[in-house]
Amino acid sequence: MPGGSLDHLKEELAALERAGTALHPRVLQDVQQARTRFDGRDVINLASNNYLGLAGHPRMKKAASEAAARLGAGSGAVRTIAGTMSLHVELEERFAAFKGAEASIMFQSGFTANSGTVAAILTPEDVIVSDQLNHASIIDGARLSRAEIKVFPHKDVDAADRLLAETKRPGRHQLLITDGVFSMEGDIAPLDRLVQVAEKHGAIMMIDDAHASGVLGTGGKGTVSHFGLDPSRVDIQVGTLSKAIGVLGGFIAGPRHLIDWLVNRGRPFLFSTSAPPAVAAACIEALAIIQEEPKRLERLWSNTGFFKKGLHGLGFDTGESETPITPVMAGEETKAVELSRRLWDEGGFTPAIVFPTVAKGRSRVRTIVTADHTEEDLREALDAFERVGRELGLI
Repeated sequence: MPGGSLDHLKEELAALERAGTALHPRVLQDVQQARTRFDGRDVINLASNNYLGLAGHPRMKKAASEAAARLGAGSGAVRTIAGTMSLHVELEERFAAFKGAEASIMFQSGFTANSGTVAAILTPEDVIVSDQLNHASIIDGARLSRAEIKVFPHKDVDAADRLLAETKRPGRHQLLITDGVFSMEGDIAPLDRLVQVAEKHGAIMMIDDAHASGVLGTGGKGTVSHFGLDPSRVDIQVGTLSKAIGVLGGFIAGPRHLIDWLVNRGRPFLFSTSAPPAVAAACIEALAIIQEEPKRLERLWSNTGFFKKGLHGLGFDTGESETPITPVMAGEETKAVELSRRLWDEGGFTPAIVFPTVAKGRSRVRTIVTADHTEEDLREALDAFERVGRELGLI
């Protein structure tokens, strides 16, 4: 048998299948919206990050189609050669204003924004102090930087303070980094206190606001606004254009010299083709809609409160969630997989989240409500949760 054979992966996959945790993504066959069609079945969609319901907004579709018709299907180059279009520049200016920053830069995804930035601003002589539950893109960026990595228990500000004190050295840069909203738990980072700790030690403060941009704060401006902080106190704000914005891509907002440095040293920016005109145009339109239709954000939070109250009333464990991300805890992997399967049978789409995405014994289905869900949608989903939860002994 050739030495380079990949046959060992067959057994690894078989093991996942036996454990019931192998992933088989369902296929969306309609617009990403509150009620939609997956795998030939009409379901209540509690799985998407389309918080404000913008992915299928008529103005978004119009902006995308007009940009494609006028400027083409693709940009044809990386940003630093021939791929910087006027739409990219306009989007970056608008995002900087949205976040209260001097400047911003667009990456191909939120993942590359995180990993590319952390790797670009630090060296092996530096140190990263990171929340235990930070996103995988932060972890990968930290590893790529080759800096020393210190992890503090989830949201433990005192522990972060101690780690910064212990790792301080002359000439060493320290980065304190946290998610704004934690994607699997739905809770909010204590950013106000973390900022104080960063300032105390002279550390760089960085926040991944992927699940907070468009969701938290005045007008959806994010976690910095949620805590009433001056944006200048947070050196790096990371975000995504694929969740509340409803399209694709990521961004970094911060001081102008940071953005200029990433143009020169951000490897995903340097070595990947820039976003197509349709994507940039739709993102620009999304920012306008967020400003002009504030009731979308109001409906998102109204729906969130209604659904959480219903789950709590039924007796489900939703962890420490404070946001539209509401996990329904099942415990063991097989129980979470069965909960997801039975809810699907009842007309609800809520994928199971299992190890290694979450710790063993902490498996769950993750629900996300959106501004476009109706009370009827959510009542129907709660009825399904009640039937299945009782059947599985979760309530």
